[in-house]
Amino acid sequence: MKADFNTLISETKPVLIDFSAEWCGPCKMLAPILEEVASELGSAARIIKIDVDKNPAISGKYQISSVPTLILFKDGQQLWRKSGVVPASQLIGAIKPHINE
Repeated sequence: MKADFNTLISETKPVLIDFSAEWCGPCKMLAPILEEVASELGSAARIIKIDVDKNPAISGKYQISSVPTLILFKDGQQLWRKSGVVPASQLIGAIKPHINE
């Protein structure tokens, strides 16, 4: 997964990584919000879910200490990070400035 993950976050369009876990209640609350964001942004950005329990190396590298944690990447660079349930409007506001820069 590590090489694939590095390829994913190196895309030229924004990639929002949702670090979550199956047992996490707030993560389940975030799912429909992420669907709304994906619907709004279409193919201009990607949203990828990473299970912290199945990917401990990646979770450790990015110091994920609570779930859900969202990190926005573009060209391999971390642009934005937030833990907890985030409203769709805030996520869209964080992603949009990085589309087609």
